[in-house]
Amino acid sequence: MGFKEKVAEIFTSIETELSMDDALQLIEIPPNTDMGDYAVPCFKFAKKYRSSPAAIANEMVKKIGAVDEFEKIESAGPYVNFFVNKSQFAKKILQQAFEEKENYGSTNVGEGKTVIVEFSSPNIAKPFHIGHIRSTLIGNAIYNIYKYMGYNTVAINHLGDYGTQFGMLISAYKKWATPEIIEAIEKDPIPELLKLYVRYNKEIETHPEYQEEARYWFKQLEKGNEEAHELWAWFREVSLKEFNRVYDMFGIKFDSLAGESFYSDKMPAIIDELEDKCLLKDSEGAKIVELSEYGLTDALIQKSDGSTLYVTRDVAAAKYRKDTYDFYKNIYVVGAQQKLHFDQWRKIIDLMGYDWAYDCVHVMFGTVSLEGGAIATRKGRVVFLEDVLNKAIEKTTEIINERNPNLEDREKVARQVGIGAVIFQELFNNRIKDYVFSWDKTLSFEGETGPYVQYTYARTCSLLRKADIEINDDVDYSVFTGNEEFNVVRKLQGFKEAVLNAHDKYEPFMVTRYIVGLAQEFNRFYHECPIITDDERVKKARLLLTLTVNTVLKEGMKLLGMEAPEKM
Repeated sequence: MGFKEKVAEIFTSIETELSMDDALQLIEIPPNTDMGDYAVPCFKFAKKYRSSPAAIANEMVKKIGAVDEFEKIESAGPYVNFFVNKSQFAKKILQQAFEEKENYGSTNVGEGKTVIVEFSSPNIAKPFHIGHIRSTLIGNAIYNIYKYMGYNTVAINHLGDYGTQFGMLISAYKKWATPEIIEAIEKDPIPELLKLYVRYNKEIETHPEYQEEARYWFKQLEKGNEEAHELWAWFREVSLKEFNRVYDMFGIKFDSLAGESFYSDKMPAIIDELEDKCLLKDSEGAKIVELSEYGLTDALIQKSDGSTLYVTRDVAAAKYRKDTYDFYKNIYVVGAQQKLHFDQWRKIIDLMGYDWAYDCVHVMFGTVSLEGGAIATRKGRVVFLEDVLNKAIEKTTEIINERNPNLEDREKVARQVGIGAVIFQELFNNRIKDYVFSWDKTLSFEGETGPYVQYTYARTCSLLRKADIEINDDVDYSVFTGNEEFNVVRKLQGFKEAVLNAHDKYEPFMVTRYIVGLAQEFNRFYHECPIITDDERVKKARLLLTLTVNTVLKEGMKLLGMEAPEKM
């Protein structure tokens, strides 16, 4: 039983009609440690006792009396405040952390459950740009967090490899692909294909018939036209080669690359099922599902020319995933601007009679724009994600050459720190917030940044190397009664809760904020308290604390997708 659970148990013994869950919900963490480690407000009991919450809190303290696990229990206004026994608290936390090692922050909540996380999902033949960073990194962190919590986790990259834009690209290629352009595409595919795409969109302004040509070629692709399919397959192959360079830099791997095209042969069955269940209505030659009575716009399922849309493909994809994986949750990490689309197809699945419709979760995030305005692929206004990573590595290399030119594995550390800085900055704020991409902010290593956390981790590694002794949990826990040591212990206690909250709310930033807070507490302790000291009793205890911080920082960074260099 933890200390929070002990507080709940004390209250359920006094208030017998209060359940353990209700008692746990009541407990608060005071904003200031001078007010205790746990606090229970007594407003809830005012009606029952017909007394003021402050008087009730005072009476509660008298009833509770002395408890071994707490140094003192006192009332402060309407609150009962509990101050933990520091040495007992430290012993419980550090022994548990030592025993569980890298699993200290995990639980078994996911045991026997499969969770799909769909993330990144760039469009082939288009740049992998800074706009894709959000889905890619938020999704990867959610995948890592769910895996850490014991789920069988499946990472899916639902590639945008279908749709009218491929009709545009095929048409553009057929019109303008000279031998020189073909050679340029083979050398540097994405920028060259982007030029064709941008040119085609510009030409549509003066040649509106090009729009119809694009639709024609997409329809040919859907029908299996050999020429259209060969070009499409080539675009896909060269795009994946480019994308994989970025995924390798981030250390991201997918279990499935089944994109939109994968579901093209599965859509007729969905349309038939919608027809059989009387959900399809004719609308000027097209087929729709009427959703207005549910507060949504009607969903277009099939155009008048017989071609399908995103909604149809997403319904087919969700049905395939349920049949294949029997998921507990099917998580989509996709921008907030797609909310209506997700609401529509989830409602369609619900109307089809599938009770798992709302196990499909849309994890939304805000937009990223450039300092000069919005990202616009059609106009060629993009910042390539690979360029961002390479620039971050270059900046880190300059700093290492200036501050620590003799560092071992300088190139490797520069990659770890540079890419880690980009990941940390992306995952530092609530995912729903919009933000403007700034080179200066991304490449700043001052303050609450990834490099600061990595440097703290490297510091703990250095201390453990210098100590050169076997560390165990057989230490004198009375050492941890000082504020600096105990603040680190108190922070360590919150790791499991931070990960669980990140899991519950699909919010990686809760882990990011937690590990930067732990790094700050450890650095305060490091500057105030000698760790490798002549006093063996103190040294052993403080090294155990250092080892625990080392483990938690490494696991926290791993959850975010960052690497942890041992020397910086």
